Amino acid sequence: MTEKKLNTLMGFDFGTRNIGVAIGQVVTRTATALPSIKAKDGIPNWDDVTALIAEWQPDAVVVGIPLNMDGSESQMSMRARKFGKRLHGRYNLPFYEADERLSSFEAKDWANKLGHSGHYGSDPVDGMAAQIILEGWMSYENNPVL
Repeated sequence: MTEKKLNTLMGFDFGTRNIGVAIGQVVTRTATALPSIKAKDGIPNWDDVTALIAEWQPDAVVVGIPLNMDGSESQMSMRARKFGKRLHGRYNLPFYEADERLSSFEAKDWANKLGHSGHYGSDPVDGMAAQIILEGWMSYENNPVL
């Protein structure tokens, strides 16, 4: 059996209160931030996730794994990986991990340059972080699946 060619990917920036989402196209290796999904202690409303999957019909999902700066695992790394495995199990989509170190910092820096008010609690940048994670994963030159 040959693997399905990846065209459309959905990226996630896992968080305990908000989960950032982006949709990306492999051909252009670009992504667009989508509205974040609310979560309660890292658990999303799965109906919201199902609606996104049905609307965008991605070929695979990419979840940012928040490693420590030295590359070691953290509690959030394990939770993000578990979220990715749940996406795979629920939607039967391939799940890929992306190193997301500094993606939220980069998203905030990017947002500030675009005139963001700096109130990230009321105006989160999780979608931008998901976009950065997904574009970084797609542009990795040694990516074995692209």
